[in-house]
Parts: sequence; structure tokens; C-alpha cells
Amino acid sequence: MLNFLLSAAAVLLAGSTMVGPARSAELPKGAAHNIVLVHGAFVDQTSWQPVADILTKKGYNVTLVENPLTSFAADVDATKQALAKQAGRTVLVGHSWGGVVITQAGNDPKVSALVYVSAFAPEIGESLASLTKAGPPTEGGKAIHPDAKGNLYIDPKVFPSAVAADLPPEIAAHLANSQLPLNHVAFEAPVDVAAWHDKPNFYVISTKDKVLAPEAQKSFAARIHAQTTEVAGSHASLVVHAKQVAEVIEKAALAK
Repeated sequence: MLNFLLSAAAVLLAGSTMVGPARSAELPKGAAHNIVLVHGAFVDQTSWQPVADILTKKGYNVTLVENPLTSFAADVDATKQALAKQAGRTVLVGHSWGGVVITQAGNDPKVSALVYVSAFAPEIGESLASLTKAGPPTEGGKAIHPDAKGNLYIDPKVFPSAVAADLPPEIAAHLANSQLPLNHVAFEAPVDVAAWHDKPNFYVISTKDKVLAPEAQKSFAARIHAQTTEVAGSHASLVVHAKQVAEVIEKAALAK
């Protein structure tokens, strides 16, 4: 398991955004062939690489969205651009802040299902800020602070234990010190579309999450009537439990 974590984290740190061409593996009959993965705040798209590698080897066409994190509209636009390039039914997946993005962008007719992984799932009129204030306080949430320009970061001293306690300490520390800022205007912007009302929904709950409280995750999953799966992982469960997360995405690919 440690070897897997180290190899997955090494890919994450490498900064590669490439997903290899799908192999000739035959997908289940009726499955959506396309998977679009949307990352959260403070990290980049390579946080999805371990999951992407698993799905690509199984024959799925996987796209990693590169969120600018400069505004909510910019991130939604990046996701819509990725969806526009898909041919046919597509599963749209969001981690953390990415859940807000897919809630807005997921009304695209190509999107056949939504998957939330330790993610916020707002209702129309709600923002990340309002959901954070309403939910149970967490170690990670309390460690989010703006810099002089209004960009939000997680305190690097708190990041390893709050975000990635189940990754090797040196990897967690590196991630803490190489965070990508989330502009505060994105944090405060409300959604005006809630695509989960009209799509099959799936939710991966991380039971040891210290950023988005597991109780809040369960509440989101219940509200959107999602098929839920629990993993005993931190907020970085998409890396630590990549196999289980990929399995949920495969289930979503078969949703009608």
C-alpha cells in the first residue's frame, strides 16, 4: 500500500497533465465512454492522475480539467470547454471545490451522471462560503486564510494533518508548500444551476476528512439522492483510495 501511495504521489508531484490513450479494453455494454475529472482548490489537475490512470487502462476516455481557480465562472468555463470536446455520454466528476463547479456545469446534455468525491454539492443560490459557514467547523476549514491580495490558502503548517494525513509526511508537506491559491471571489460566488436535480448522482464520502466534515458530506449525499460509498480516507482520498473512487465512477458510467 505504501508503494502505491508513493508512486501515486510521485505522479501527482510530477506535474504531468497527460492521460495516455485508452487501451483496447472493452467497456461494459451501455457504459459512458468519457470521464471528465474536475479538481478542487489548492491543488491542480494532477491530483486526479491515479484515478485517471486506472480508468484509462480500462478503456475510458479520460480528461483532466485544469481549473484556473481565479473565479467561479472561469472554472465552470474550463469544465464546459472540456465537455464540448467529448463525443457522447460523459460522467462528470468533482472533488471538493470541484463539486461546486460540476453542479453548475453539469447541466450539459452530454453529462449522463455526476460523481462527487468529498465534494460540496450546493443548491441554487448557495456558495462555497455559505456552505462552509453553515457546516460543522473543521481543522482544515479553520486554517483557510486570505493573503494580501485576497487569495485563499490553507495554512501550510496545518495542511499535512488536515488535508493529507494518510499520505507520506514529506509528500503532504510538499503539497502544503506548493498550493495553488483560490481567489476569494470564487469562494463567494453562488451557483444558479444545480445539475444534480436532473442527473443520476453518486457520492464518495471520506470518513476521516478534516476539511469537509463527513457529516456534511453525508448531508450533501442525502440531499442529492446519491448512491453513496464510504472510504476510510482523508480529504486526499482520491489519491489514497484511487481504486475505490475509480470503481464508483465506473458504476456512474452505467447509470441511465
